[in-house]
Amino acid sequence: MAWVVLVVSGLMETVWAIALDRSAGFSRPLPTAVFGVALVVSMLGLGYSLRTIPVGTGYAVWVGIGAVGTAVAGMVVLGESASFWKIFCLLLVVGGVVGLKYAH
Repeated sequence: MAWVVLVVSGLMETVWAIALDRSAGFSRPLPTAVFGVALVVSMLGLGYSLRTIPVGTGYAVWVGIGAVGTAVAGMVVLGESASFWKIFCLLLVVGGVVGLKYAH
């Protein structure tokens, strides 16, 4: 169960990062509210997961999911540039996250 919560928490990191961008410096109420809720949910989930998953592994997986999710959302939804090398490097991060899960 801790791993499922950790993955959802990593996805919530993506949500709060995108909402933070969309909040325009906290000047737009809805994205600001989404940011706050997603941030709290993400942190609570990470904290819960770290009860059974070692902190080094859990934090690295959480950050990896959030970073890759945010980069992919930026490319797919926000129109940021996508290149072979960006995608290749994101796949390396995914490989590292999967490796950490199975090394646990």
